[in-house]
Amino acid sequence: MNTEAKETFSDIIKGDKPVLVDFHAEWCGPCKMMKPVLEELRKTLGDQVRILKIDIDRNAALATSLNISGVPTLILFQRGKTLWRQSGVLSAKQLQSIIQQKALA
Repeated sequence: MNTEAKETFSDIIKGDKPVLVDFHAEWCGPCKMMKPVLEELRKTLGDQVRILKIDIDRNAALATSLNISGVPTLILFQRGKTLWRQSGVLSAKQLQSIIQQKALA
């Protein structure tokens, strides 16, 4: 039986483990291109990083609070701080390199 309270976005990004958040939208073509990239990244880095996908249309207040103006926007958080952010499509190798430099160094 799961008695844990549901984690909030704030709780998740405050952890020691780096969190890569993909802000996306269902209607966004480039966002769809990120899905296999993030799956490859998850296979490569395993549990070294947590990957979240957040739909900006379903989480408009959060997207607004983080000034998300274009999708996909990727933000790397650790211990509640933004380590890196960029809009647009990147490869799994690029993301892996960024995460290793910024969070796993």
